[in-house]
Amino acid sequence: MSKVKKTVLVTAAVILVFIALNSPFTVGQREYAAVRQFGKVVRVLEEPGLHLKVPFIQNIQKITASTQLYDVPASDVITKDKKSMIADNYILWRVENPLKYIQSLNAVEARAEERIEAAVYNATKNVISSMSQDEVIEARGERLTELITDQSNSDMGEYGILILQSQIKSLDLPDDNKEAVYERMISERQNIAASYTAQGQAEAQKIRNETDRDVTIMKADAKRQAAILIAEGEAEYMAVISKAYNNEDKAGFYNYLRGLDAVKASMTGDEKTLILDKDSELARILYGNE
Repeated sequence: MSKVKKTVLVTAAVILVFIALNSPFTVGQREYAAVRQFGKVVRVLEEPGLHLKVPFIQNIQKITASTQLYDVPASDVITKDKKSMIADNYILWRVENPLKYIQSLNAVEARAEERIEAAVYNATKNVISSMSQDEVIEARGERLTELITDQSNSDMGEYGILILQSQIKSLDLPDDNKEAVYERMISERQNIAASYTAQGQAEAQKIRNETDRDVTIMKADAKRQAAILIAEGEAEYMAVISKAYNNEDKAGFYNYLRGLDAVKASMTGDEKTLILDKDSELARILYGNE
């Protein structure tokens, strides 16, 4: 084999080895890979694994697919009732469309954060300006986060970015009106509590009045029923007495018992002697002359 052929073979072998070593590349679980050819993106790889590129001609740009955190600077916002508040947000976001992300922002994270900050500020301003200060305070938390996140995403699709959560970590009042607002809120809560208390007392008094009325009616019914029963009992008693002493012998015995009761009632203290006129009614009863 001539020297020239050997040189060609060695050169070819070196080139092949170089290609074999530089063509393969890997895409990780949490990243995208953009294949650029002469600076232009020719394909975007989203699936993890081993891939090939053309050495010298193509190069690889890696983009993270992980969720990222961006702390947005605090900003002043105005409520519907013209009250100033200070909103401080943090953002969870990720790249959803790597091709759009590259084409619009050249995959530069700082530029992405600028767009995110502007979108979140506008969304926060729009949401809070549609509510009164009291409504904002009541909605803070999950409801306010949901509204701001939804509006923020409406501006981010063209950049290939998805905002997962726009969370207000603090929503405060300016120092110059914080105390006045807190005092007003306390006063409103006290008024509500007083209203509930008054309603409860009125209802309690109504129940007491109804109970007293029912008790009065029940007592009157009971007294009336008792009077009826007593009258019926006395009538029955008199009927029994009348029936028992409806002949002369029984009537005489009854009168005799009445006389004894009268004697007993007339003798008081240590008095043991009773003097009667023979013509008195009591004497006639005792001696059977009636």
